[in-house]
Amino acid sequence: MKAFIIDRYGRNSGLRAAEMPRPKLRPDDVLVEIHAASVNVLDSKIRNGEFKLLLPYRLPLILGNDVAGVVVEVGSQVRRFRPGDEVYARPDQDRIGGFAEFIAIKEDSLALKPKNLSMEEAASIPLVGLTAWQALIEMAQLKQGQKVLVHAGSGGVGTLAIQLAKHAGAFVATTTSTANVDWVKGLGADVVIDYKKGDFSAILRDYDVVLNSLDGETLDKSLRVLKPGGKLISISGPPDPAYAQDIGASWFLKLAMRLLSRRIRKNARRHSVSYSFLFMRANGAQLRRITALIESGAIRPVVDRIFPFESTNEAIAYVDAGRAKGKVVVKVR
Repeated sequence: MKAFIIDRYGRNSGLRAAEMPRPKLRPDDVLVEIHAASVNVLDSKIRNGEFKLLLPYRLPLILGNDVAGVVVEVGSQVRRFRPGDEVYARPDQDRIGGFAEFIAIKEDSLALKPKNLSMEEAASIPLVGLTAWQALIEMAQLKQGQKVLVHAGSGGVGTLAIQLAKHAGAFVATTTSTANVDWVKGLGADVVIDYKKGDFSAILRDYDVVLNSLDGETLDKSLRVLKPGGKLISISGPPDPAYAQDIGASWFLKLAMRLLSRRIRKNARRHSVSYSFLFMRANGAQLRRITALIESGAIRPVVDRIFPFESTNEAIAYVDAGRAKGKVVVKVR
């Protein structure tokens, strides 16, 4: 099968087109013919080698953390899917590979594609949708009437998080650039801070939840906008001891994560709030709940550009430039 792979880690390492063997099925696997895959910042971070300690992939590696396609074969223990089903998923983190013609995915990580979405639209959803769900619904337990700040509202996670928070009945603030202020208001944001013109930490107060996807300076400033008992959740790090425990990290990694997050955890305690790191995980059951929200019209995908399969490198470069509004998708078939 055709695939785009990396042979080595490095910021300047491009993806190479290659012929790779079709994935072999485990008893609980579903073989999916990929029609579309989306590009995430995570793909670049893996390519750059930023997760070598957390995710020790074997090279050559097929990148790609979101897929939509058609089931062509199922393992002997699979009961929920059959050949011909249109599906979508964020594959398990140790079995990624969306930039290819086929992928094997655990049954529990897969969901039927929303009926009202194209393959390209569906491929844009899983990773960012599950990230928003696990941050706001699972970890923050967001309730009606609470106030949430979603950073980078025009990004892939931000566009879904704003919509999900509004569906949960929250009051939503977000940060974005001047060009996107009105656009993110259209997604449902109640307050939009143009980061080129104002400092969000000097404007916002008494928030229940902050979802951070930006740098360390933004993380520190976010503590100031939370009320006592508030929750700061970051998908851009640093990893904390709770995450190390969840993944069964070695003693060395546990110590490293404790040290990396020590300052922000200490500052959070000083502000009487909590800090948590989120590295989202594949979850078919949660994806089915997101599907229901999409089919009801509560959430809609936001796709910036669609690239042909042979232009996968250009799609990644476009995401790396940091100007995408919503998601960037690769049309595989």
